[in-house]
Amino acid sequence: MLAIEQGAQGVVVIKGRLDAAQSPAAQAFLDKVQGTVALDCSGLEYISSAGLGVLLKTQKRLLASGGKLRLTGVSRHLQDIFQYSGFDQILEIEPAR
Repeated sequence: MLAIEQGAQGVVVIKGRLDAAQSPAAQAFLDKVQGTVALDCSGLEYISSAGLGVLLKTQKRLLASGGKLRLTGVSRHLQDIFQYSGFDQILEIEPAR
């Protein structure tokens, strides 16, 4: 299950599992955001290759209009996934405290 919503101060909060089944809903939500977007991943438990695709598509769209996607609260497990996939070179990632 996945929950994605607009949080406080313009932060987008994502919780649960971002997998192939949940990717279309996440993409539909993220297609509406503009500018520099902080995505709070502190509640994100899992991300699949389809979920990585959602983040990549969103990052490309935001960069084209002068914005970017910034991930915050990223767990050690997700940091490893982003490193192995090279996404740590594409996205700004702030580890969980």
